[in-house]
Amino acid sequence: MKKIQLQISGMTCSACSSGLEKYLKKQKGIIDANVNLILSLANITYKNISIKTMESYINKAGFKSEGEFKSIKTEEYTKKDKKYLCLFGIVLIIFFLITMAPMLKLQIPYINPNCPKIYVSIIGSISLLFLVYGTPILKSGLKNLFHKIPNMDSLVFFSVSFSFLYSLYATVKIFLGETSYLHHLYFESVCMVLYFIKLGRYLENKNKDKTKEAIKTLLEVTPKKAVKLERGKDIVVNIDEIQKGDTLLVRPGEKIAVDGVVLKGETHVDESFITGESKPVLKEKGSKVIAGSINYESALEYKAIRIGKESTISEIVTLVVEATNQKTKTQKMADKLSGYFVPFLFLFVFLICGRQLVNNKPFEEVFLHVVTIFSVACPCALGLAVPMVVMVENNKCAKKGIFIRNSEVLELAKNTDTIVFDKTGTLTYGKLMIDKYFNYLSIKDKDLLNLVANIEALSTHPIKNAFTITRKLSVENFKIYEGMGISGEVLNNTYYLGNEKLANKLKIKEKYTKDYESLVEQGCSIIYVIENNYVIGLIGIKDTIRKEIKEVIKECKKQKLAVILLSGDNKTTAEIIGNELGIDKIVANVLPKEKGEFIESLRKENHKVIMVGDGINDAPALVKATIGISVNDGTDVAHNASSVILMNNNLQNILDLINISKEAVRVMKQNLFWAFLYNMTMLPIAVGLIAPFGIKMNPMVASIAMALSSLTVVYNALRLNKKGKKK
Repeated sequence: MKKIQLQISGMTCSACSSGLEKYLKKQKGIIDANVNLILSLANITYKNISIKTMESYINKAGFKSEGEFKSIKTEEYTKKDKKYLCLFGIVLIIFFLITMAPMLKLQIPYINPNCPKIYVSIIGSISLLFLVYGTPILKSGLKNLFHKIPNMDSLVFFSVSFSFLYSLYATVKIFLGETSYLHHLYFESVCMVLYFIKLGRYLENKNKDKTKEAIKTLLEVTPKKAVKLERGKDIVVNIDEIQKGDTLLVRPGEKIAVDGVVLKGETHVDESFITGESKPVLKEKGSKVIAGSINYESALEYKAIRIGKESTISEIVTLVVEATNQKTKTQKMADKLSGYFVPFLFLFVFLICGRQLVNNKPFEEVFLHVVTIFSVACPCALGLAVPMVVMVENNKCAKKGIFIRNSEVLELAKNTDTIVFDKTGTLTYGKLMIDKYFNYLSIKDKDLLNLVANIEALSTHPIKNAFTITRKLSVENFKIYEGMGISGEVLNNTYYLGNEKLANKLKIKEKYTKDYESLVEQGCSIIYVIENNYVIGLIGIKDTIRKEIKEVIKECKKQKLAVILLSGDNKTTAEIIGNELGIDKIVANVLPKEKGEFIESLRKENHKVIMVGDGINDAPALVKATIGISVNDGTDVAHNASSVILMNNNLQNILDLINISKEAVRVMKQNLFWAFLYNMTMLPIAVGLIAPFGIKMNPMVASIAMALSSLTVVYNALRLNKKGKKK
């Protein structure tokens, strides 16, 4: 099973994206598909088919595949585009001066209803110009009808075609001498509908592009060239030419080209675009560097480790794009409704207007209703209502260093009532240090610590970072005891390193209780060092509490969020940390499986739970929480199990996420309200049901109203960007 993101062209509204999505899901070899209207992407999960086959499916559906996703595409708004809009705007004004001349009491020689043949020829020719201008829209509408995916352009096609053909029929009648048909010309509808569709789409796309800028900026943050060191020479190469293992040079003021490890030199770099931390970070031999970060003081030589799609930047872009591709429940509902809306509209027109004809209403009046309905009843606003908000808020999260892997998080976070924290590496920095130890052997202390360091080096637990290998030893038969500790053989002796649970499992009798308790009282995590069923050492490891966490917990309590500490550490150590931070409920001494069961029990009590963790032992709890959040310093397993990653490790971002979620859901509801209100209000007016009360609508007004409805939800979503800047 594989995944691919294909760039799609030819989509103009949510009916296009939902129609293509349904079509792709039905095709052989495609397991799942999500189509993103705003980013023009199809996120496809497939098996046993080629990319060419998938692209042929897309072409058969009436759209075009532009190949695999590489970068965010924004429209190029050239002088030519604006020139055409201005030019046709002037032509439209002239058109109205001609058609409205009698009402405005303007005298235009020969071009007036008194000279019907000249008059109708001129306004018919002008409408023909607008037909040429709007040809792409009309072709799209007809093509999608043939492919059984009717969309907004299909509605426009019917509206414009009916207006033009009937006006053409009236023109023939006028040339045959029946001047009464001057009152049955709808050329102005053709011009107005096409012009305002063009103008509305231009403004809509221009504003949609603003929501893509954050992702585009991320893609462009890395330099296009780098300096490669080869045989003592500095060679400038393109970024695509760099291979893993190449030695690169970055000078002061330049950007680091790829993710790597420092080989030589010492300097400070700016990584704020990734971490949100404005303070420069010191880099020295052995330090990891991130592509796109800026070097400040002196030159660095570094080894290329992660290039192309493996780089941090690429991973972040993938996270953001995938999150935007995934749909919230509200968005799925809106897409479903807009997908059914166009077929429903055709049925609605057939039934209502058919009934009007049966009731002997004048054909011209019924025809005007048909054209007006097709002009006004576009589900575009409905389709844009939610994805625009999701896009804006995802970008806002990305700028803060909050990377969302599932867009449903934006809806779920606002309902959070409980936040559960792991201890080591989450509430604390995870930079563990040896606080105190007891050596019960005659060997030197440094040899005992070196023995432990060599075995711990094979572990994935953050506790291994507290130890430094001073002399390399050969460790064999390494094993992990989930939630308890590890073991390994050194010089044919088996050593166990772990907590009290491991000591109990091994049935250790002498556990040096007084020494153990003294370490516990100091808030240490304790490692038993066991050889041949005898304790040969006790090591107390201590961590530093994150500087922002006290304020975060204080704010959580203000917002009436329950805060729980869930730790695999011993109860006393967990309570020391918990009490210092003001956490009321502390659950300690739990295995990874028990962590997951605890979260599950909270969910069964209908709590909306955020679980925050960093290690492998947190994975079961992260998966079972309503929202799993991992800090960036955590393991890959924790990242994969979570739906949110805090790139800057700042727990304050949890509250930011909740606030952004509240904001997002509020604006989604506003947009959906206005979109539904628009369609519910305009359809009865368009069909003439409110005409007895003096409220009428013609196709010209309908096309303006339709464009304004789409722009309303777009601008309402973009307000969120301005709000963020003010804050």
